[in-house]
Amino acid sequence: MPTIVNRRASFDYYILTRYTAGIVLYGTEIKSIREGKASLTDAFCQFEGGELWVKQMRISPYRFGSYSNHEEMRQRKLLLNRQELRRLERQVAESGKTIVPLRIFLNEKGLAKMEIALAQGKHTYDKRQALREKDLDRDTARYIRR
Repeated sequence: MPTIVNRRASFDYYILTRYTAGIVLYGTEIKSIREGKASLTDAFCQFEGGELWVKQMRISPYRFGSYSNHEEMRQRKLLLNRQELRRLERQVAESGKTIVPLRIFLNEKGLAKMEIALAQGKHTYDKRQALREKDLDRDTARYIRR
């Protein structure tokens, strides 16, 4: 079972809290996700009319699809319970916080779920510090293996 991961999210944002949401999909979209043909690069979540939508998420057309194949870049509705939606909407209203999709996975029933996170953007100097720490960890791991 493939897991589609947004690797850029942990580099650009501080992850505050994580949520698991269902996704409203059309027929051929789930087949493409099962093949691992989806991308979360540049994807973001936004509230419209009290509902949470994921935008700019790319699900490639199903290769065996016909005229009924899905639109590649359409916005898709996320399913959370009412308390979680209200809490997220209230926290997003605060400055500097956003909702970022982290990964898409299939649960034990075969349903597609999306892990989203309430996140706060990092500054450029924070990113540089994260890169330095990553390089230092890699160097120490190399030294220990010798």
